[in-house]
Amino acid sequence: MKMDFVEELKWRGMLQDMIPGTDELLRKQMVRGYIGFDPTADSLGVGNMVQIMTLLHFQQAGHQPIALIGGATGMVGDPSGKSQERNLLDEAQLQHNLQRQKAQLEKFLDFDCGANSARIVNNYDWFREFSFLDFIRDVGKHITINYMLAKDSVQKRLETGMSFTEFSYQLVQGYDFYHLWKNEGVLLQMGGSDQWGNIVTGTELIRRKSSGEAFALTTPLIKKSDGTKFGKTEGGNVWLDPKRTSPYKFYQFWLNASDSDASNYIRIFTLRSKEEITAIEEEHAKAPHLRFLQKELSADITARVHSKADLDAAIEASEILFGKGTADALKALSEDDLLAVFEGVPQMRIARTELENGIPVIDLLADKTGIFPSRGETRKMLQGGGVSINKQKVEDIERVAGKDDLLNNRYLLIQKGKKNYYLIIAD
Repeated sequence: MKMDFVEELKWRGMLQDMIPGTDELLRKQMVRGYIGFDPTADSLGVGNMVQIMTLLHFQQAGHQPIALIGGATGMVGDPSGKSQERNLLDEAQLQHNLQRQKAQLEKFLDFDCGANSARIVNNYDWFREFSFLDFIRDVGKHITINYMLAKDSVQKRLETGMSFTEFSYQLVQGYDFYHLWKNEGVLLQMGGSDQWGNIVTGTELIRRKSSGEAFALTTPLIKKSDGTKFGKTEGGNVWLDPKRTSPYKFYQFWLNASDSDASNYIRIFTLRSKEEITAIEEEHAKAPHLRFLQKELSADITARVHSKADLDAAIEASEILFGKGTADALKALSEDDLLAVFEGVPQMRIARTELENGIPVIDLLADKTGIFPSRGETRKMLQGGGVSINKQKVEDIERVAGKDDLLNNRYLLIQKGKKNYYLIIAD
């Protein structure tokens, strides 16, 4: 074994609970273990990354990681009826989501490394022919109502009410574990601490149905130091798919972490060693305002999830906003990144036809957009060298802005002074 899996999780703050004997089993032999993922989106989010990293550490310790895509439950939908994220899926959409998620998992896990190669399984494969009557006869009879009612997840919902479907979900997840134990030799299920009840229902089903033994391990739920939910921003989920969350926004999500959160995240979401992390934190402590810790964290995760090129572009984009970026770097930004970088910046619209004919800069900044309250003030600021278009200082007050100035064939970035930006959109 390359490393001790349980000890690795402990020092990284990634171990919540486990069934007694789990660590002994893992030290004794190669173990097949799995974690379930929700297939209702075609991308995983940063909220999934704790479990992805758990599987990665699991594989690096010499064990075989299995990602279970909950195709069966994805086709049923969210039984609570409260989630706006989970929709009923047909098989084609499910397969699409599965393939997209697999591509993301392949950036972390090795699917071609011999005995402990990662695998993806879909519980729809064994539930598609499973009738309700078969299920209650072969599965339901082994778990008592008393056992199910005792679960914290059930107790918390009894006062507000829960459907039979939701109540029975732990049986469905329990059967997943039983099926993989019986047919694939899977001995361990892992997941977030909120899944403990569902996971041990699986170990109990294995014990009662086949007198077998299986194991469970959970990781803590990650919360930010201010108590808010990890993985969410004002704009919603932070996704691994660059079309859903641009690499720039992804990079910024980690860069904006507090010192205490960043110290926690670099242990959980990177493969940096204990010694490397200590050295990074010591360097950070010398000048916290430079955010060395956050930069190391952001760079590591962005390069892994996206690419080194995407990371470089995200860093350049960040520098543009803070006045260090070049005109060439600005021109290289994609439309999505440009809008992400200058999100919240005042926007003005002009007719594209006007730009095609050419607009004197004084007219553009005063009359057409109102960036300056008067032509006189515009002229004064231009003469003082205080205006830039697309990061290039306007040196000729008679300059005419035209269609060739447009970024992504649609935008003009105006900078007034050092810190005031305006985005002109040509429609």
